[in-house]
Amino acid sequence: MKHVRWQLVFGVALVALSAALYLAHYVIFADAHHIFIYLLGDIAFVPMEVLLVTLILHELLTRREKRALLGKMNMVIGAFFSEVGTELLDRLSRFDTVESQPAALEGMAEWTGRQFTQVARHIADVPFELDSARGDLGGLSAFLAEKRSFLVALLENPILLEHQTFTNLLWGVLHLAEELAARPALDALPDDDLKHLSGDMRRAHRRLIAQWLAYMRHLKRDYPYLFSLAVRTNPFDPAASAVVG
Repeated sequence: MKHVRWQLVFGVALVALSAALYLAHYVIFADAHHIFIYLLGDIAFVPMEVLLVTLILHELLTRREKRALLGKMNMVIGAFFSEVGTELLDRLSRFDTVESQPAALEGMAEWTGRQFTQVARHIADVPFELDSARGDLGGLSAFLAEKRSFLVALLENPILLEHQTFTNLLWGVLHLAEELAARPALDALPDDDLKHLSGDMRRAHRRLIAQWLAYMRHLKRDYPYLFSLAVRTNPFDPAASAVVG
């Protein structure tokens, strides 16, 4: 309220100052015709000024701000995949059936931006079938419990307010971690409980793959040296190796 009041007072003061200067001009030169010519000319330019400043300049500044914000968000997403995401993809893929392993995610070193888009659309239609009875639930639970503080810290980052997709991914991963941690034993669960966990794993897995693809596309475009390492450690490529050559 005080901020609005200050702006109002300042605006009235500027209008009063302008009127006082026009009055002084008339008192000194007694030329109302000259005053009205320039006054009308200045008012006529106002719509053009609004167009230039409010629309064009503001739009350019907004785009620049969005690019800067996107860069910061990609830094956060990169930290997530370095700390949690890449290993989590590998762990979850061990629960996947061989038939639904996304072979389309192999060999992306030479992909173009169009190919990234095509694969992302293809992956969205892949019927992933993760089975919580196939892998090491205890190991997965321990891994997520170890990374829980890191995941919660990411959710507290205000930058993520502008990235709903990544926020949904974090919630999906945290929910899976909580579901696993809530069970005192994971080695003798009933079938219905295993099906429930399989559904939570599929949700987190699908969101994780979609975000990983978007992140890999970002690395290929802006950070080729990071993209090179990411390709050599591709969790979906059985032949991937961090060793060059």
